[in-house]
Amino acid sequence: MRFKDKVAIVTGGGRDIGREVSKALAREGARVVINFANDEASAAETLEVVREAGGQAIVHRADVSTAEGVAGLLAAACAAYGERIDILVNLAGGMVQRRPLGEIDEAFFDQVMSLNLKSAYLMTRAVVPYMPAQSAIVNFSSQAGRDGGGPGAAIYATSKGAIMTFTRAMAKELGPRGIRVNALCPGMISTTFHDTFTKAEVRKMVAANTPLRREGNPREVAAAVAFLVSEDAAFITGANIDINGGMAFS
Repeated sequence: MRFKDKVAIVTGGGRDIGREVSKALAREGARVVINFANDEASAAETLEVVREAGGQAIVHRADVSTAEGVAGLLAAACAAYGERIDILVNLAGGMVQRRPLGEIDEAFFDQVMSLNLKSAYLMTRAVVPYMPAQSAIVNFSSQAGRDGGGPGAAIYATSKGAIMTFTRAMAKELGPRGIRVNALCPGMISTTFHDTFTKAEVRKMVAANTPLRREGNPREVAAAVAFLVSEDAAFITGANIDINGGMAFS
């Protein structure tokens, strides 16, 4: 029970990696605020699974790429569990579409950057005043943030590269307050993201060329999150940690 009586907010916490993170934190005692933007059915299912396992959680719908959405999420968290937040997992984000440079207009650029970077900035800015010493933040970058991503993923990859830099900057700024900030950089993880944006033949090729010869699964990513926000990682901050089966090294 590493997180007994701690409060955790997981943006994008309703499905795939977010679901497993919510479950992992609740299983070890955290009171979890599960945020979702669109997929209400999946978020409700995640809540049911957490509660059936004896965990504590609430669900709140909010677009965390907007200040209004963030304010509503924070208000819901405080109403449910009090004005203290120990763990923040900035997982909300997305690619939207694969587009080559000539098809990237300003609206698309702004949308993708807001989903991935602005959301993490807004959440961090809002939550930090409620975080005591020994709190922890985990951001989500991507292997794309290291290698530029696949075809049509330029802005997604750029936003994820920015998350890596934001993570380092926040680690420096918040470290004196006892708040640790790290990021995970997942590679090919078996999720609806890749079901939507990556062709089956590409997934097979990537898995075949990965040293571990497979895709990752959301539970493995959730285990890494749980480690990073625990006291077991008390001297780790500012790290961007690859979790890709050895496909790419930092």
